[in-house]
Amino acid sequence: MPTRSRASITVHSLNFSYGAETPILQDISCSIESGSIAIIVGPNGSGKTTFLKVLLGLIKPTSGSIEVLGLPPSEARPRVGYVPQRFAIDHTFPITVFEFLRFSQPAVPEARINDYLDHLGMSSMRSARLGALSGGQLQRVLVIRGVLHAPDILFLDEPASGIDIGGEQTFYDLILHLHKKHANTIVMVSHEIDVVARFADTVLCLNKKLVCHGTPVDVLTPQTLQRLYGKEVAVYQHQEKM
Repeated sequence: MPTRSRASITVHSLNFSYGAETPILQDISCSIESGSIAIIVGPNGSGKTTFLKVLLGLIKPTSGSIEVLGLPPSEARPRVGYVPQRFAIDHTFPITVFEFLRFSQPAVPEARINDYLDHLGMSSMRSARLGALSGGQLQRVLVIRGVLHAPDILFLDEPASGIDIGGEQTFYDLILHLHKKHANTIVMVSHEIDVVARFADTVLCLNKKLVCHGTPVDVLTPQTLQRLYGKEVAVYQHQEKM
């Protein structure tokens, strides 16, 4: 029998552009090992969110191939979870936290929803209106929605966006706890170099092209950061020291 690949995601010669405009992603090839935490970094406008959406099958590449869990991204979607960077809601719509989660994952038992609400410190908000939540509380609910069906891969697009600085550490600790509990693969977009250094097994440095791909020790060097961020490098080095 052939040896089964340990890669959860395999990307080969990926290109993406909107029409005839300047390419957003150019000739990207990489793999992400099953059970690892891979974090995508890069300057603003480098294509990080676009890359994540291509991996999710939300948009199709212009050329190249992608396998997610050995399948085309659109076919693998039932086995993945997704926490977006922004989630637009009607703050006046009368839907509770529990109702939102139940409608999002109707096949999941009520007991499991309650367990996750309890584990992420949201039990007291079960009957709260979704539009009344703070930014940090909403992000926790979106994480719960993303992991309720025990996905093999969890995609997160800057998941701490909108959370106050004091709550970021707790939030990332929760993500790490869920990762250890489910032994799943995590693919995360982040601009926080200190988070990358502490949590990532693999770092993908993206600026339209894949500038580098490897462990934090190998990748997060002054030389690589200079290549990746250019004039912005001082800002990111400052974040790393905080």
